[in-house]
Amino acid sequence: MLPASTPSRSVPLAGASNFRDLGGYAGAGGRRVKWRRIFRADHLAALTAEDRAHLAALGIARAVDFRGEHERAVLGYTLPRVEQHVLTIEPTVVQRAQQLLQAGHALTAREAVGLMQDTYRGFVGENAPRFAQLFALLLASDAPLVFHCTAGKDRTGFAAALVLLALGVPRDVVMQDYLLTNTLYRRPEGLAGPAPREVLEVLWRVQEDFLNAALDSVDRHPGGFDGYLAGVLDVHDAERLRLEALYLE
Repeated sequence: MLPASTPSRSVPLAGASNFRDLGGYAGAGGRRVKWRRIFRADHLAALTAEDRAHLAALGIARAVDFRGEHERAVLGYTLPRVEQHVLTIEPTVVQRAQQLLQAGHALTAREAVGLMQDTYRGFVGENAPRFAQLFALLLASDAPLVFHCTAGKDRTGFAAALVLLALGVPRDVVMQDYLLTNTLYRRPEGLAGPAPREVLEVLWRVQEDFLNAALDSVDRHPGGFDGYLAGVLDVHDAERLRLEALYLE
């Protein structure tokens, strides 16, 4: 439990529902992740003027956008005095689901879970360079940074898990943070499409099985999580120590 005096984890915004702070969690050596340094979010294209003022007051200086090219084209944004970094990860699970539905396949919830798990395994492999770039940005400066995708749940969820685990936050706590999306995220109206409701419930929410599919894949890397950080994301012991110095108190 966090003391009542700590900042709110969920940042209340009219134009984004899943914008939250990664601060406050106990990490390496019992030190806590600093508040108001690293944020995760859904897309930022619908922010109101009041929302933008709120983010300015928080000192947000950098925004990392994991969305695909079409997603950015449809829902683009700019934020005054905020550096924007595009780290493209295409939403393959949505594309594959659409292809199956257009081909007349009656997609089931079980198949949707399998698609999501495959997507998360893809984060670990072919999308690893984008997450390596996120760590490079975090290591370059501790200027407040938000990373996001469209819903702030999958690409963003895996990124948040990597960052928190690298800072020594226990895996069960990381999973709790990941699952907060199911409480906070407001799905846009009018996006039902041809998929059955039970399939949409899979695609628009998060499950432990999704993140575990990625983390189990990471664990199978030589050296486990530490080996993956060093060998794939270029976050070696020195970088881990710098991360801790920048983001733990």
